[in-house]
Amino acid sequence: MSTPEPAVDDRSRLLGPAEVRTLAEGLGIRPTKRLGQNFVHDPNTVRRIVRAAELTADDVVVEVGPGLGSLTLALLPAVAAVHAVEIDPVLAGALPGTVADRAPTLADRLTVTTADAMRVRADQLTGPTPTAVVANLPYNVGVPVLLHLLAELPEVRCGLVMVQSEVAERLAAGPGSKTYGVPSAKLAWFAGARRAGPVPRAVFWPVPNVDSGLLAFTRREPPTGVAREEVFRLIDAAFAQRRKALRSGLSGWAGSPAAAETALRAAGIDPLARAETLGIEQFAALAAARPPAA
Repeated sequence: MSTPEPAVDDRSRLLGPAEVRTLAEGLGIRPTKRLGQNFVHDPNTVRRIVRAAELTADDVVVEVGPGLGSLTLALLPAVAAVHAVEIDPVLAGALPGTVADRAPTLADRLTVTTADAMRVRADQLTGPTPTAVVANLPYNVGVPVLLHLLAELPEVRCGLVMVQSEVAERLAAGPGSKTYGVPSAKLAWFAGARRAGPVPRAVFWPVPNVDSGLLAFTRREPPTGVAREEVFRLIDAAFAQRRKALRSGLSGWAGSPAAAETALRAAGIDPLARAETLGIEQFAALAAARPPAA
């Protein structure tokens, strides 16, 4: 028995396949692989994304890469405000007009910032402070964009992003999993994450040649006593030689195999363990135990 879709909010007329293509043609837009542009054209999919994000009416959402506005139009009735960050100046310039036409009573909830989401700063998002991230992230930069936003926007408490299915699996993986790695460990510094379902290829234009999936996350307190930059450098070093025991794989990071073993034992970690067995708290403890440079 299928779950019924929620009632349509008539304050916002969502985009279907015909409307997406008409808008794109009017703007002279052809989706580009360079910018990772695959536009969602299915109203039921964007309603599902908004529902799965578990937003409140007080939330202020950052949406990355709004494109033609499919997800934006679904978000506006559900939240207090939407900060849309769009790198393409043509799409950024057109979005307010689309919202004014299809959701006129909600247009004042939208702010559009023309910027690269991997470099956008909190002070560029004028208006209310963001509390959530909901986005169809470009496949080629999904991980760095998500990590940058969580670092730059500390008030963001939760989110739901659409990424390549394999990326969602890696980001949600825990220690000991075959897919656990640098993205999983770094995301764990900021948040707990879980997969929130697949997204069919047919809801995109153009149809991508990879599967997509939803990743939900909830902010948590990071480890204390050591800087994030130090922990992230350690994570990079550990997974660069993930097949090696940490005593050997971290010899460059620590200065020698003996120094690596000393730090590992000080952090309560078996020197013969491998990177994929360590959780973020263990990485933080090990970073704090690193011997001072000679």
